[in-house]
Amino acid sequence: MFLKRMTAVAAAAALVLGLAACGGGGDDDTDQATGPVKLRFLSLAWQEDSVKANKEIVDKWNSEHPDIQIEYVQGDWDSVHDLLLTSFEGNDAPDIFQYEGASIGEFTKQGYLADLKDLVPAGLKGEISQGVWDSVTFDGKVAGVPFLLESQVVLANKKLLDAAGVTVPTPDAPWTWDEFQANAQKLTKPGTYGVAWALKSPTNRVMNLGLNFDGKYFYDGEVKVGDAEKEVPRRIHDMIYTQKSAAPDAVGMGGTDPLPGFFAGKYAMLPGGVYLRQQMVEQAPAGFDWVTIPPVKGLSTNQAANPQTLSISEASKAKQQAMQFIDYFLNPANMARLAQGDWLVPTGKSANEELVKATGGKQGWDVAAASANALTVAPFQQVSGYPEWKTKYATPALQQYFADKITLDELSKQLVDGGKQVLR
Repeated sequence: MFLKRMTAVAAAAALVLGLAACGGGGDDDTDQATGPVKLRFLSLAWQEDSVKANKEIVDKWNSEHPDIQIEYVQGDWDSVHDLLLTSFEGNDAPDIFQYEGASIGEFTKQGYLADLKDLVPAGLKGEISQGVWDSVTFDGKVAGVPFLLESQVVLANKKLLDAAGVTVPTPDAPWTWDEFQANAQKLTKPGTYGVAWALKSPTNRVMNLGLNFDGKYFYDGEVKVGDAEKEVPRRIHDMIYTQKSAAPDAVGMGGTDPLPGFFAGKYAMLPGGVYLRQQMVEQAPAGFDWVTIPPVKGLSTNQAANPQTLSISEASKAKQQAMQFIDYFLNPANMARLAQGDWLVPTGKSANEELVKATGGKQGWDVAAASANALTVAPFQQVSGYPEWKTKYATPALQQYFADKITLDELSKQLVDGGKQVLR
């Protein structure tokens, strides 16, 4: 861990030097006074299609806006936090940068980010639901423009579903949790489990899906675990140990680890992030027939929205021009293209329509686009102590529970006691 941390810091330092060498839109130099406004844009695109889309959009903007020129800077998710912190403290931050909703609140509270509340054009604001805007709003300040989302869906082996007489649900009529569990039992046969729950890192998934039953976990500065919070962990545990429809060997796996077993027919369904559809396209054996099942419903299909975002540094002296670029960068056609490149869900309603139209809804894009409707802010996203609680208390406790080493009541006590330590 120490070596990885030092590598990230070294990468961040190198990129800061690169940023400094580029010059910045926040400088009041003579070239800026007589020439075009120059803004630096730090992108975290990493997939080939996404990087290509980012660069092409920037090039098109630059050709159409000679008075506002964008310098594209390639960043990296592993080192971006250190990079941004170093650049903020050194007063050399990029004017515009990509990050995520769960991480920009810290920078907002430190005064490093511009409040975008009065800068976002009405058209762009209206494209994105209020629940998603709430996930990037801290103490009344809008810290970033949300543009890409990840929802939790279920991938399924269509051949096994057909053999068991299980009909694929639609976004308008999703399975309830009871139906999901019943179908998992139908799909469980000798040599095949109905579901593989990959639970090596279970906390974010449990927090997200907990919203299905209005499970909040965080209430006015303390952790509480009532019936609503117990629903999802209890149901998953029951599928593994009582109903025996979920594979116990998958409990210690990461998100993509069950894929070989899924392709081999060992697991009929695989809950996971919507991005897993990319692995289906790129890694599934020839002839493997798969479908995307919409988010499962409890009281609702609500899940936590942790969007990728575009923010403007408070130090930038060209905030209006920076927002003009963001508005262009995230127009419906561009946002749809960016989402397609990352296999994620666009936040904009029109972008979703563009995406479904462009793909014909194939490869699960119709289900992915529809899932955006249920993504909203969750209480844990507004709690500054959540990362520590998650790492020190929630993840170890949930891992023990899903390994059947502690009871549900013991899990609840550990979560609550951990909250007392972190939120005191």
